[in-house]
Amino acid sequence: MHRRRRRTAFLLSAAIVAAPLLTACGNDAHPGAAAVVGGERITVSQLENRVSEVREAQRAAVPDEAQYAQVVAQTGSLTRDTLHGMVLDEVLERAAEDAGLTVSRLEVQQARAGLEQQWGGAQGLQTAWLQQYGIPPQRLDANLRLQLQAQKLAAQLGTTTSDPAFWSALSKTSKELGIDLNPRYGSWDVKTVSRVDAKTPWVREITAASTQTT
Repeated sequence: MHRRRRRTAFLLSAAIVAAPLLTACGNDAHPGAAAVVGGERITVSQLENRVSEVREAQRAAVPDEAQYAQVVAQTGSLTRDTLHGMVLDEVLERAAEDAGLTVSRLEVQQARAGLEQQWGGAQGLQTAWLQQYGIPPQRLDANLRLQLQAQKLAAQLGTTTSDPAFWSALSKTSKELGIDLNPRYGSWDVKTVSRVDAKTPWVREITAASTQTT
């Protein structure tokens, strides 16, 4: 997935808001960790649970077997993209915390109400976030809270979430957190604040579709 789309998936513009599994290979430094962010582990189990949430939501939304297989094929990088999002969430949380920024439950509810009106109701919003951003219904409010945090942080910096100055601030926080990804999922690029693929041709990806047929 293109880096710009990965960013957009988790940091939407202010205007909008107003996976395969990998073969097991342990990380010797952090056993069982998909990533370590600020000394805290994101476990492989947590990552797989997040991916399962998306797949279950996709399956419920697309009951037809053939169509579901197409959805799985089209979201082949789901595991890695999900980890990217989980790490980026932690970076944004820390940046907002350091800046003294908070988002209330009321603000989230108001943002959601506006979006539901825009997308033709609650179901329309859930479908849009699942299809476009890989956010399952149970994670929608949490994602909206992060969007609002991002906007507040950008406003405090006198910029927008699409401006280089905003990403420069997240890059600084990213560096301070000392992010370490399990090599099976690539590595973390501090400058671009994004996950990048490792050049390891021996890592074999197994899609959910092939797993179901074995």
